[in-house]
Amino acid sequence: MTRPRQPSEQTAHIPSVPQSPVRVAFVGSGPGDPGLLTIRGRDLLAAADVVVLDRIARDDVVLRHARPDVEIVDAGHGEQGQELTHAMRAKVLVRAARAVPEGGLVVRLMSGDPATFNGLVEEVRACRKAGISVDVVPGVPTVTAVPTYAGVPLTSKQVTAVSAVSTDNAGHDWTRYADTEGSLVITGSPESIRRSLAALLHAGRPGDEEVVLVEHGTTVEQRSVTTTLEAADSAFAAKEPARPTVAVVSPNVALREEFAWFENKPLFGWRVLVPRTQAQAGAMVDRLAAYGAVAEVVPTIAVEPPRTPQQMERAIKGLVTGRYEWVGFTSVNAVRAVRERFEQLGLDARAFAGLKVAAVGGVTAAALRDWGINPDLVPSGEQSAAGLLEDWPDFDEVLDPINRVLLPRADIATDTLVAGLRDMGWEVDDVTAYRTVRAAPPAASIRDAIKGGGYDAVVFTSSSTVRNLVGIAGKPHPATVVACIGPATAKTAQEHGLRVDVLAPEASALRLVDALAGHGVGLAVAAREAGQPVQRPSDKRPASRRRAR
Repeated sequence: MTRPRQPSEQTAHIPSVPQSPVRVAFVGSGPGDPGLLTIRGRDLLAAADVVVLDRIARDDVVLRHARPDVEIVDAGHGEQGQELTHAMRAKVLVRAARAVPEGGLVVRLMSGDPATFNGLVEEVRACRKAGISVDVVPGVPTVTAVPTYAGVPLTSKQVTAVSAVSTDNAGHDWTRYADTEGSLVITGSPESIRRSLAALLHAGRPGDEEVVLVEHGTTVEQRSVTTTLEAADSAFAAKEPARPTVAVVSPNVALREEFAWFENKPLFGWRVLVPRTQAQAGAMVDRLAAYGAVAEVVPTIAVEPPRTPQQMERAIKGLVTGRYEWVGFTSVNAVRAVRERFEQLGLDARAFAGLKVAAVGGVTAAALRDWGINPDLVPSGEQSAAGLLEDWPDFDEVLDPINRVLLPRADIATDTLVAGLRDMGWEVDDVTAYRTVRAAPPAASIRDAIKGGGYDAVVFTSSSTVRNLVGIAGKPHPATVVACIGPATAKTAQEHGLRVDVLAPEASALRLVDALAGHGVGLAVAAREAGQPVQRPSDKRPASRRRAR
């Protein structure tokens, strides 16, 4: 039986005017957290020929989900930099849609939910008038998501009404919101929110009612300030002034201490340095964000092919013709290098049939499985060359028909594994599969932050990342938490004068981040037990050495 299509999957419309074959989809991007984009919105972005943005919707969502060749049109500002009205944005949208080839798709990306404070009505009317078909994909509204991320439930047993006001337009009758029985969500610029709170106080809302001011809501840069309605104005004039885009006036603000789940994450607000290539850092960046941290990727090494490919080609020929009993992979880069060379030669994973395959750890094993190869050996203990040797069987002249092992590795790999295998009776072909070269130094601001304690933590995933980071950027400040993926990396860090605070329980980048989060929890618990405020490591630097952030 054929499953009926859901409304979100259907694209047919019954138009009241002749329709263009081009389609415009209004998509809500959510309030800031990229994980709040809907599945339907993600799919439309992936298929879009053109994406039209305004001043609020973020292009990072486009870069993550859209095709590389997508055209991005700015509907937020005119050629002279002036902010466009809703009517002007509608004209930009129609013009962009008319320029798209027949059958094309234009995504109009809007912050939050398209139908909430976004000018959807004007833009849909303009499209309909131009004969352009329209889809609307609701998004997670800012007016509900930001209070939730700030730890303020908008309704409760005592609070049963919710109102939302956009301060982009003046002329509101604030006496309508003077009742304290409901929650009031105010959105807009910091200046308009400041004026609106003063007007609300003047209209009769009690001055002692609590207010939370939220900036960068639902992102890892979120900052929330709790105050009262009569003291709110002073928060805008403080030494670190509040710059909210959302304010919540509600009796439920009193529940923040109990419900503030987002800003209580283990690494919330931490600035974490990830010295890794962009291609390798994605999973770590996502895991750090899940713990509330802001990750900054600084490549310290670049991976390049061997200077002479002949050695690698001979090894692959030997692998195919049965020269080896074992192939050992000591990194994801090694898997990637061999796989790329296989594909260039028209080979695939079937060439490994009859071979035994070893992986140094879980991440390398996962890369092999992605290629269709299930490793025969993964260390049961420490995920390192030493751990691999602990489980690797000795050569047996009776059981092992071939005594040779292939190790495709980096040009700077240590001799631990090679020496250990030879001691066990194996012949080893140690082949350079790729070269690691030192990356160019990062920007001066990043170097200053590294040496000056601007980062709360640094996560090292190999000894080479330690050596190269110190070489191109300098040694991290003593206040910076140093986290290492394994004992060998920790030893290298200590040899460079660094104090190692965190050691991953296994050689996995994600487990390293988990261990760092556990360390963050420990610091917070210790601070509370000592009756001290919970601070980030960068806040503990001597005041004279701090730099403005």
